[in-house]
Amino acid sequence: MRTDDAEFDRLVEPLRRELHAHCYRLLGSAHDADDALQDALLRAWRGMERFEGRSSMRTWLYTIATRTCLDIVAARGKRALPMDLGPSSEQVVLEHAPLTEVAWLGPYPEGPETRYERREAIELAFVAALQHLPGNQRAALVLFDVLGFPAAEIASIMDTSVAAVNSALQRARAIVAEKVPPPGEQRQLDDTRTREIAAGFASALERGDADALVALLTEDVTWSMPPLAHWYSGIEAVSGFAAEVPLGRCPSWHTEIVTANGQPAVACYLGESADAVHTPWSITVLSLRDDRIRDITSFLDADLFARFGLPPAKP
Repeated sequence: MRTDDAEFDRLVEPLRRELHAHCYRLLGSAHDADDALQDALLRAWRGMERFEGRSSMRTWLYTIATRTCLDIVAARGKRALPMDLGPSSEQVVLEHAPLTEVAWLGPYPEGPETRYERREAIELAFVAALQHLPGNQRAALVLFDVLGFPAAEIASIMDTSVAAVNSALQRARAIVAEKVPPPGEQRQLDDTRTREIAAGFASALERGDADALVALLTEDVTWSMPPLAHWYSGIEAVSGFAAEVPLGRCPSWHTEIVTANGQPAVACYLGESADAVHTPWSITVLSLRDDRIRDITSFLDADLFARFGLPPAKP
């Protein structure tokens, strides 16, 4: 490796994780964030000689990463969850097919690990709400409210005016406030308690215990399963679905507790019987209110398991 390559890597490495999280927020997909960050760092490396130190290395890299993401947003549009597509299902749906033409929101392994991030700023509800914003509003809100850049610096990053940034912020906050529950509801609990709730959900699933699972839920709970379009809302509909499908028709579950979007989550493996090999089925993210589960989002994508560092099967 040439000296300039090594020096570039040395400068970038401490910022790589937070830049990746930034790209995920704007794009709603860890896979897209991989591509965006790779493209942004390549642009930065090629333009390193133009970096004159008038801003910090962090600001310069955020400028390139943000503009790269905005290009992707303009080309691909937004990502969705099932509730963005239509009303909830009142009856249990047994025959269904994945909607492959929809760009689905995806989960994010682990959570924020740098001093620049707040946990609620990576939570699923917040990232989902960002998808309803135009690219410029997404970027302005994240850069200002999450990352703490001043409006003048954001204007430079986005190549616009301070007035335009302030206008974008005002519009973005209004829309996000309508769609996101009060920030950090689950942070009222410590990490031990959130893990206990996730373990209770996992145990109830493995035992086929509908009563124990329902006891963990709020009255207004939702359960969605991208890439399936149907979803359920309210304790009656969700408990009916749980009893009929994951607890009634799925022979055997093995689970593992993980963290996604800074929230408790359960990796679910499905088997034909208790002693059969269990294969990846879903990464199920649990959003909490107080000590109950408010939203269950089961991402039915076996490819996610490798990203979460999980084995390809359970014996």
